[in-house]
Amino acid sequence: MSPSLPSSESMDSPKTQQKDISGQSPAKKPARNWYAFACAFLASMTSVLLGYDVAVMSGAAIFIKDDLHVSDTKLEILAGIINIYSLIGSLAAGRTSDWIGRRYTMVLAAAIFFVGAILMGLATNYAFLMVGRFIAGVGVGYALMIAPVYTAEIAPASARGFLTSFPEVFINFGVLLGYISNFAFAGLPNHLNWRLMFLIGAIPPVFLAVGVLLLMPESPRWLVMQGRHAAAAAVLARISTSPEEAELRLEEIKAAAAGGHSIHGEGVWKELLLRPTPSVRRVLLAAIGLQFFQQASGIDSVVLYSPRIFEKAGITSKSQKLGATVAVGFTKTAFILVATFLLDRVGRRPLLLSSAGGMVASLLALASALRVIERRGNDGRKIPKPALGLSIATVLTFVASFSMGLGPIAWVYSSEIFPIRLRAQGASLGTATNRVMSGVVSMTFISLYKAITISGSFFLYAGIASAGWVFFYVMLPETKGRTLEDMEEVFGGRKEAGTKEVEVAGVGHGAGDEDDGETKTVLTV
Repeated sequence: MSPSLPSSESMDSPKTQQKDISGQSPAKKPARNWYAFACAFLASMTSVLLGYDVAVMSGAAIFIKDDLHVSDTKLEILAGIINIYSLIGSLAAGRTSDWIGRRYTMVLAAAIFFVGAILMGLATNYAFLMVGRFIAGVGVGYALMIAPVYTAEIAPASARGFLTSFPEVFINFGVLLGYISNFAFAGLPNHLNWRLMFLIGAIPPVFLAVGVLLLMPESPRWLVMQGRHAAAAAVLARISTSPEEAELRLEEIKAAAAGGHSIHGEGVWKELLLRPTPSVRRVLLAAIGLQFFQQASGIDSVVLYSPRIFEKAGITSKSQKLGATVAVGFTKTAFILVATFLLDRVGRRPLLLSSAGGMVASLLALASALRVIERRGNDGRKIPKPALGLSIATVLTFVASFSMGLGPIAWVYSSEIFPIRLRAQGASLGTATNRVMSGVVSMTFISLYKAITISGSFFLYAGIASAGWVFFYVMLPETKGRTLEDMEEVFGGRKEAGTKEVEVAGVGHGAGDEDDGETKTVLTV
């Protein structure tokens, strides 16, 4: 039974001189557990695979078109189909991780992606390349689901937002690496440059698999579900800040896991989809809606087709288009750090709503600028520099707004809100929704802008992002500082029978309240 560890505000506030379970004054922040930090860091590195593969395709497509002589329609399918293929990995990952564990599922993801990257790099024709995309896509689906789930399960409540945002940090880092790879190899002959871009992607999975096997423990929550309480206690002792905290967390996980389902996850789908409780139904709707709007607002159109967007804005040189795309990667990566450090201070809702609002404003401005450029181009007039500058600037503000909120919070939120007995497969449903929408957006963007113009496409995305803002405001409660075992209560569920509440002074108000100037935490015992 772990307490809700202090949020940033409560740790900074000298409300009491009593000591918490770590033996420290609540006026000071508890020492960060660097082992838990390192585990979350390494697990999240699996997300590099998705970011790299999506971004590298944006530049590789230019040279694949010339080398393999494929049409825009085939390129559109090739670029976006990996997201549909990853659906297979996302859906399978929940059951797989319940069966073989979170740790070995990460190794499996890395191995599958490695094979896919090699096949893409050695492809001699379009069909061969598509086979490589299929295998890599399955690996991406596994990695996308398992990284945030594992991180959420080892992180204490006080740092869960910070640690669980790591997967999105590494997706963005992968995007940046993909853009840099495009720029670095662009000068090579067309039959060689795009192949090297894909082959380089086979290197990270090797180091990831070795690191996971040598350095990372299994998730204590998965170990409890297998009845391996001693092993779970040993892991918790390493990732907690004190023996008392480790013991409390273990008891709380054991109580939450006692939901009467099989240790390998049988019966979960029935409880999740066919006979959900009202709180589980709301959790499922929140996770699926959040992942839907994250992708439906058009982020992958910008990440994957930014060279085309810049071309439509008036940039014609290949090197200039790829250079501007690198700027997109740097901006996207830099602004993800804003969310990383503010999630556990400001909370999920304020960042999410601010992010969605910034995306709507950026999309409207980008669409308006592109509309001006389209009209000038149709009339044969010179493209005005202010419109070109605004197009580039709003692409950057769009990805910045996405990265500082909606990007990471979709993964943080979806991985933390499901009850333990439903978490792996519930998170896999959210991931599957994300991948389907990503595939739909990326496989239709070229056809969409040819049908309704590129400015019309971004006006459409702005409308979808606006609907997303309303959904977030109405459907998503704040989860900052709450333990994973508290989430059903947050979404309107009840505490399990046979539990009682105990107030512990001086621990923090993540799941508790404040009274008479003294910070208290409610524990489920």
